[in-house]
Amino acid sequence: MTAALFARTAAKPRAVRPRDRVTLAAGWVVGLVVLLALFGPLIAPHDPNAVDPLNVNAAPTAGHLLGTDDTGRDLLSRLIAGARASMVAPTVVIVVSTTLGTLLALSAAWFGGWLDRCVSGALEIVFGFPGLIMAVLVAAVFGAGLTAPIVALSIAYLPLITRVVRSAAIKERDLPYVAALQLLGAPTARVWLRHLLPNLLPLVLVQAAIGFGYALLDVAAISFLGLGSQPPNPEWGLMVSNGAPSILAGQPQQSLYAGLAILTTVVAFNLLGAGLSRRLLGENA
Repeated sequence: MTAALFARTAAKPRAVRPRDRVTLAAGWVVGLVVLLALFGPLIAPHDPNAVDPLNVNAAPTAGHLLGTDDTGRDLLSRLIAGARASMVAPTVVIVVSTTLGTLLALSAAWFGGWLDRCVSGALEIVFGFPGLIMAVLVAAVFGAGLTAPIVALSIAYLPLITRVVRSAAIKERDLPYVAALQLLGAPTARVWLRHLLPNLLPLVLVQAAIGFGYALLDVAAISFLGLGSQPPNPEWGLMVSNGAPSILAGQPQQSLYAGLAILTTVVAFNLLGAGLSRRLLGENA
């Protein structure tokens, strides 16, 4: 009887908590956006930049499932193709800031002393400037385009990853196994690459996932202001800006669909980051 009870208990699937369902749904949304960014231009039903003056602000039809914009371009095709344009800049920002931030955090935590004080002081200065304002000022000085805002946002996002990883790296550095490796004469690079970085990687991934949503929102805001992507690029922030004049004319679809795409993607990345935090770091938040 005991064996049969154990078999039934083992066969019973573990209940999926609501928070896990939310994380799974967010992961599916993020995966869909990534797939659209990779293959969107190939699967878009129409050329996203093809203008049709005779079909301006058309209602949804079988040929244009989401209708057309103020120049007759297919909105569904522009949304699909715009996933790539909207994801590239935030990806560069997060990759650069995460890589540099992790290296700065490890260096400050490992060597300490004056290096730690210099890094911490520089991060405090950068943290005092809002990233979006910094990017807008840089774009206004150097001209419209994504290069200058990407550089500015990469610098502005450094404290978000460096401060968190530095605290965790200090705790990891003080563990007995690190002292044992140093006594055995293990090179610093080997300790970093084979021990510290793998143990800190879950924290880095969580911070990168959360930061990506904010970076996407900042890049979209810069494009909305006309300082980022330029027409006819189907970037979501630029689509919101281009569709704004049509809202008062009762044609809000371009701004509405692009705004929903931005909102959904940002929320999905934030929920995914929170879910990864619970799964990888054991946090209850």
